Amino acid sequence: MQLSVTGAFEPRMVPVVFVFFFLALFDSIGTLVGVGSQAGLMKDGTLPRARQALLADAIGTVAGAALGTSTVTAYIESGAGVAAGGRTGLSSVVTAGLFLLALFLHPLVRTIGGGYVAGNVTLYPVIAAPLILVGTMMMGGLRYIEWDDPTEAIPAFLTILMMPLAVSITEGVAFGLLSFVVLKLATGRAREVHPLILVIAGLLLGRYVFLR
Repeated sequence: MQLSVTGAFEPRMVPVVFVFFFLALFDSIGTLVGVGSQAGLMKDGTLPRARQALLADAIGTVAGAALGTSTVTAYIESGAGVAAGGRTGLSSVVTAGLFLLALFLHPLVRTIGGGYVAGNVTLYPVIAAPLILVGTMMMGGLRYIEWDDPTEAIPAFLTILMMPLAVSITEGVAFGLLSFVVLKLATGRAREVHPLILVIAGLLLGRYVFLR
C-alpha cells in the first residue's frame, strides 16, 4: 500500500498513465481472445461476457499493484490449461490452491526453474517447452483470417510479426490496428471500420508521435 493516488493525477503523470492503460487494455484483450478461442468460447467473433472478464482482470491489476506484486492479470499461458480441459472458474481456483501449496516446494523448484545468468541477462530455458506448446495451440486461430483480403491479411500478419519482435502483445495489436484502419480508409472501405476503432487508432498514433 505504498502508493500515492493523488500523484497519479499530476500533469507529468498523464503520459505514463496513458501508456500503461493501453498496455493493460490490449494485453488483456489479446489474451482473452486467444484463450477464449482455444477454449471454444468465441461466438460470431466475440467473447461472451467479455465485460465481466475485463472487470475481473482490472480488479486483479489494481489489487496486485496495491499489494506490490507483479501484475495480476490474464496470461496467454492459460491456453495450456484450457487445452488440458480447464473451462470454468473452478479450474482457476484449483490452480491457485496448488500454487499456494507449491510455495513450500519453492527451494526445490528453484533448482530447476530458477534460471541462470548469462552476462547481464537471466535466462529461463525451462519455460521454453510450454511456451512453444502454447504458441502452437494459439496458431490454430489463423485459419479464421480472410487471407484473400489484403485489408484483413496484412494487419493480421503485422500483428503476428510485431508481437515477438517488440516482445509485447500491445505493440503487435497497435501495429495491426493502425494498419487495419489505414488500409480500410485507403481502399474506400471506411464503413467497415467501427467509429470506436478510429478513436483508438487516433490515440495510438498520438502515442507514437508524442511519446516516442
